[in-house]
Amino acid sequence: MNDLAFAVLRQLADGRFHSGEDMAQAQGCSRTLIWQAVHKLESEFGITVFSVRGQGYRLPQPFELLEVTRVRAGLNELAANVWTLATADEIDSSNTQLMTRAAQGAPHGLVLAAERQTAGRGRLGRRWQMPLGAGLTFSALWRFERGLSGLAGLSLVVGVAMVRALRSFDVPVQLKWPNDVLLDGRKLAGILIELSGDALGPAAVVIGIGLNMASPGEVDQPVANLADAGYQVGRNALLAELLNQLADVLATFDRDGFAAFHAEWTACAAFLQQPVLLRFSHGEPVEGVALGVDDHGALQVATAAGPRVFHVGEVSLRAAP
Repeated sequence: MNDLAFAVLRQLADGRFHSGEDMAQAQGCSRTLIWQAVHKLESEFGITVFSVRGQGYRLPQPFELLEVTRVRAGLNELAANVWTLATADEIDSSNTQLMTRAAQGAPHGLVLAAERQTAGRGRLGRRWQMPLGAGLTFSALWRFERGLSGLAGLSLVVGVAMVRALRSFDVPVQLKWPNDVLLDGRKLAGILIELSGDALGPAAVVIGIGLNMASPGEVDQPVANLADAGYQVGRNALLAELLNQLADVLATFDRDGFAAFHAEWTACAAFLQQPVLLRFSHGEPVEGVALGVDDHGALQVATAAGPRVFHVGEVSLRAAP
């Protein structure tokens, strides 16, 4: 039934009325199954569908589904040569799927974008879930010849790529160490990086990105989304530009490391020279003033006990109350 629900959504995506009879004929099924698919779109996927006797079904406005051809049309030459794009209607987690494929020998540059994730994940094991169409969620596989120890600062570099892409659409975002993108001080997007490989190399890295296009619903922190902030950006166009920027920054990072992005990341950073609170999965929180990052992407904080350095891991940064 989920497959039929997505097929019905594709028929309705133009925002026009479609009769149940025409839809049933196109799908080769009964009108009852079409009604059930529409009900699933509303009850499980959170999609509003208008039903008018004599006219059929219609969405409140057109719905932009991810399309490989439209994304590829927006890629520059470098990105088009790097990325192999696949889309899925519904999966558990794009990161989980891509990690599995990486272990099975999937090629460098494979990208998996999902319309709906049933078990999306954020950092520190947090659940990342959003209504259908409200977000842009995808994962990208990048294979490095260098080892895991040489990948310090990678999440910050991915953040730089996201800032470049979003600012090209005039969205004034900032970065929160180590891997959040902020709009008006609230979380617009998150980055989840998972690695496998050897200390000396090679290493396979799956970069997961989740970005709020519209309201994600109830979440446990202040969040922003592009629609409510007044930014009308297409999901396919934004995915293409994110992939353009990722191809560029990852190639540079592969060659020169995080030091090549130190100044740019600092210029985009939120909370610098401000009081912050660091929380950990284990241990007491730490208060101090965020001073910046070193050439490996580690956060430098001035605390009452003196300067300290914190590496990406089981740590969460907040503005001090």
